[in-house]
Amino acid sequence: MGGAPTTVRARKRFGQHFLHDQSVLRTIHEAIGLRPSSHCVEIGPGTGALTEGLIAAQPASLTLIEIDRDLAAVMRGRIKAEQLGFCSLIEGDVLSFNFIELASKLGQQIHVVGNLPYNISTPLLFHLMAQRRVVFDQVFMLQKEVVDRIVAPVGGADFGRLSVMMQSCYQAWHLLDVPAEAFSPAPKVLSAVFRLVSHQQCAWPQPGLDFPQEKLETLLRVGFEQRRKMVRSHLLRWLRDQGVDADEALALGFAPEARAQEIPVSAWCAMAMRLGGKRA
Repeated sequence: MGGAPTTVRARKRFGQHFLHDQSVLRTIHEAIGLRPSSHCVEIGPGTGALTEGLIAAQPASLTLIEIDRDLAAVMRGRIKAEQLGFCSLIEGDVLSFNFIELASKLGQQIHVVGNLPYNISTPLLFHLMAQRRVVFDQVFMLQKEVVDRIVAPVGGADFGRLSVMMQSCYQAWHLLDVPAEAFSPAPKVLSAVFRLVSHQQCAWPQPGLDFPQEKLETLLRVGFEQRRKMVRSHLLRWLRDQGVDADEALALGFAPEARAQEIPVSAWCAMAMRLGGKRA
């Protein structure tokens, strides 16, 4: 199960690309670092290339979520044949999966890993973001361009809406780039592996029960729709219409001559709090 069997075809509608490069797999497993006490969820185990190493680590529990019924049947057969008591399989859509409920049953935070289908990557990241209090960390493979945006530093060309949303909640690390030939079939884009860890303590407000996340999303949409222009030409005008004058905006980190990609995550979050009528 270290690669894609010849009898299994990748399904385009599920965005399937099966990873087979062993050096990449070893690096991913080192980053995941499962221990006997770990509880892990793998999203989209596919043909089991990544699963093989997860099973070898013999964690306290391993939950596999697979939407492809044929691949799920193969994996279910293996779990039964090898009597992998710590391993279970859920056949279904991960976008409907309740990670909080699983962690509550286990009584412990969980590791979430996977070679994510490209077609659901962003919705899945936001699905997990809403449940991140029960997730110890996340190690995923995605399109390199998406990973570059997630980990982008403030001021960089890739720093944008996704950067702010993800970095408001997580510390993010790029681990390695993965060439197309590491997959079967080879995707048309480069891939990368990255790690996310939720902020335990943070200098700025984080999206959550008392955080106006919709305000942040609206603010970012307005702020980055003209990212090449100084904020005084568009964003400050919009903020003034929301009751935030230029002096207050400056105090919160929005200098008139700055461009959207030059404003730090802390300032975006503080402004969202202000727009939501909450104290930063």
